[in-house]
Amino acid sequence: MPRILMFDSGVGGLSILREVLDKLPAVHIRYLMDNQLFPYGIQPDDVLVERIVKLCVQHSQQCDLVVMACNTASTIVLPALRDALSIPVVGVVPAIKTAANHSKSGCIGLLATPATVNRHYIDRLIADHASDINVIRLGSSELVKLAEDSFIHGQLNHHQLAEILAPLSQAHDLDQLVLGCTHFPLLKEAISQHLPKVELTDSGEAIARRCAYLLAQHNSDVQSDRQAQGHQLIATKMPEAPEALQHACEQLAPFQPLQIMPL
Repeated sequence: MPRILMFDSGVGGLSILREVLDKLPAVHIRYLMDNQLFPYGIQPDDVLVERIVKLCVQHSQQCDLVVMACNTASTIVLPALRDALSIPVVGVVPAIKTAANHSKSGCIGLLATPATVNRHYIDRLIADHASDINVIRLGSSELVKLAEDSFIHGQLNHHQLAEILAPLSQAHDLDQLVLGCTHFPLLKEAISQHLPKVELTDSGEAIARRCAYLLAQHNSDVQSDRQAQGHQLIATKMPEAPEALQHACEQLAPFQPLQIMPL
């Protein structure tokens, strides 16, 4: 049975996990959340690179693949992580190319963390794939926390969500929105309610396809009819509501009891 280490600062990577398990139900997921430093969007780059590499090296033993299920981390850590590991590493790239190709108005949005929207990496993506498109960038760490709380506790502050999305709501020609943080697809339905005329795009399905391809290249049994039982759920510190987190995760897939493994 193929084993995947899936990494994020919090629960956002579960939006990727959902897509991967939909395409590859036979894989076993080791989901590692570095909630000790959550949210990543406000952390220094050098701290994140050193920490993420150490955590992934430590927890990727006996795994066939690593998924960096965090946009912020993917923009800075992939070269160092690939140098440190002998197994493939899949990163998350904001779907700017897809949104630009589907836009009819010539105006798209990028909703991500402040760290992601201001990266030179994003500048290059826009230059390469959306040079003739008006790209509205909106960075919000508050939305990351809102998505995290909403997933765990099942309650969403729509007034706060509306305030965060206000700059996009005011862009009347906006017709595509890239969800450039893996936390945000967890709020996809709610975001659509506030932006009803905007098509939302994320990278989850593309990441699932990439995982399937890489595992097939390594002759992993990705076509098995067996479903993995008891995926692993690991955090770097005790969450504020561990029982609620466990319950929320089990709505997506079966998980073993939460493990706490500080760095």
